Amino acid sequence: MLWNAHAGQLWRRFSIHLRREVAKRAGLSQRRFRAHARVSFAKVAEYQKRGAVHFHAVIRLDGPGGADTPPPPWATAELLTDAIHAAATKARVNGPVIDGRAHTFTFGRQLDVRTIRSADFNDGKELTERAVAAYIAKYATKGAETATGALDRPLKFAAELAQLDISDHARRLIRTAWTLGARKDLEHLRLRAWAHMLGFRGHFSTKSRRYSTTLGALRDARAAWRRAQAATDERPADTTYVLAHWVFAGTGLSDTEAWLAASLEPAPGTEGEPTHG
Repeated sequence: MLWNAHAGQLWRRFSIHLRREVAKRAGLSQRRFRAHARVSFAKVAEYQKRGAVHFHAVIRLDGPGGADTPPPPWATAELLTDAIHAAATKARVNGPVIDGRAHTFTFGRQLDVRTIRSADFNDGKELTERAVAAYIAKYATKGAETATGALDRPLKFAAELAQLDISDHARRLIRTAWTLGARKDLEHLRLRAWAHMLGFRGHFSTKSRRYSTTLGALRDARAAWRRAQAATDERPADTTYVLAHWVFAGTGLSDTEAWLAASLEPAPGTEGEPTHG
């Protein structure tokens, strides 16, 4: 749980070290590097079966203007690969001290760096932006609930775990996050709010600003498309849809709601006693 809670910070440290390592191999200072090249990436966080997240990323070395400018002659795949290995080794996040034990988080030894080439990446076809997006999307759709059988919503009470149809492994992970979230020295991690995500607080998908289009541009394009659709809608303006189909759903509480209500009800003879939060 603590690894997941610090994974986002660890990636940030990695991205900082990566730019430094590329600049060092190019014989440039950090300031001069920005005038010659730019490191861009798009990454997603994927949950392993054991519940720990790991990252899949497409990392690119472009010219100073991003994808619209060609990279300098020294920006080779071999140089970028070597810089990635060095940055992953140096990335480190100091975590909390729990029961006298200091925790430090680094990437493990399972680092798989591959050069993306058209023939290898897309079955011999031309490498397109759509193909790269499809590769990332494959991992983006694999959330905590699909990998570990956990939850797709936050918990309100720890007692809910007893009634949920999840695996014992997922239940232990969530309960551990909930328990750690009660510690004052870990409250900044907000582990209870993110217990359903097994402690991971980061966005499942992030990218560099210059890697591709922005979310704001996508929202504007979607809004423009909807306006265009509305303008060409040929349905009569006075059309009214009437929904008059009703189905009896039932009365009373569901099994889970009834159990929760009973658990909150005071024991007989204690109605007048004070309670403690």
